[in-house]
Amino acid sequence: MRAEGLPGGSWTFLTSHARVLLALSRDPEVRLREVAETCLLTERTVQAIVADLEQEGYLTRVRRGRRNHYRISPGAQFRHPAEAGRDLAGLLALFTDDPPTTRTPQRN
Repeated sequence: MRAEGLPGGSWTFLTSHARVLLALSRDPEVRLREVAETCLLTERTVQAIVADLEQEGYLTRVRRGRRNHYRISPGAQFRHPAEAGRDLAGLLALFTDDPPTTRTPQRN
């Protein structure tokens, strides 16, 4: 999939790995096909990303009947030295909580 649908250009602040991790944290039983649609990626790319995240300990995959259930490891540390010492919990809290509403004060 291409980034044609992105407003303002082809780059974004979050990586595909972060986007997939956040999608799985929002709905641990989501199908990877749906994650691919949400993240504007191919299903094969999402499968590879999930394998990366699982291999590095950022998530575990548990089979429940015919579906997978994904469990995120919020205490896992970021890999890059620029984020050394920080864990996923902060990122998850930032992007999975309901975003605050921005209201413009009404004048009487």
